[in-house]
Amino acid sequence: MLEIFTSALVTFFVAIDPPGVAPIFAALTEGAPKAHRRAMAIKSVIIAAGVLLGFALAGGWLLDAMHISLDAFRIAGGVLLFLMALEMIFEKRTERREERAEGIIGEHDAHPETWEDISVFPMAIPMLAGPGAIATVMLYMSDAGGWMEKWVVLGSAGVILVFCLVTFLLIGPVMRVIGDSMAAMITRILGVILAALAAQFIIDGILGALVTGHG
Repeated sequence: MLEIFTSALVTFFVAIDPPGVAPIFAALTEGAPKAHRRAMAIKSVIIAAGVLLGFALAGGWLLDAMHISLDAFRIAGGVLLFLMALEMIFEKRTERREERAEGIIGEHDAHPETWEDISVFPMAIPMLAGPGAIATVMLYMSDAGGWMEKWVVLGSAGVILVFCLVTFLLIGPVMRVIGDSMAAMITRILGVILAALAAQFIIDGILGALVTGHG
């Protein structure tokens, strides 16, 4: 159980990438009242948790309904995570997040009398519950042997989301400690780890497809 928890915890941490998300949240809520920032932090994490829980519980049924084998999804998920890893290593993912943030900040500057609700988009989706996190929760839930292991997977995802919530609530001190350079370095290191995990998913999927005789 500890091995499953550790593996899932690391994968969720890399897929969600709290060090990369935190600066975006700071930029989107810069100058906002503390009450608004706190509300956005709590709401975005709750919505992201709901999205991931939905895919965790209904993901297997969805695959069956679409006649997609677990091995095929494992390969597709591995490819998706690998592409995300490349973006993290070369900072493309961060650039895209910053572009989204700049667009929303620009809209706020045009209407400074209101603070936009950024909890659903872009914070919950796609920054917290993005394609990588969704693929990760579906892969681990599909591989889980029973409900005990499934709860361990869900618990690991919950730990990372709670970590994100605490980071958002303490975003000021956190950003002073991390800094942009440190956040970029952490994101690149996590990208290398995610690339290795993605490669393992792909290898497992190919081996499984060869053994069962279908993709």
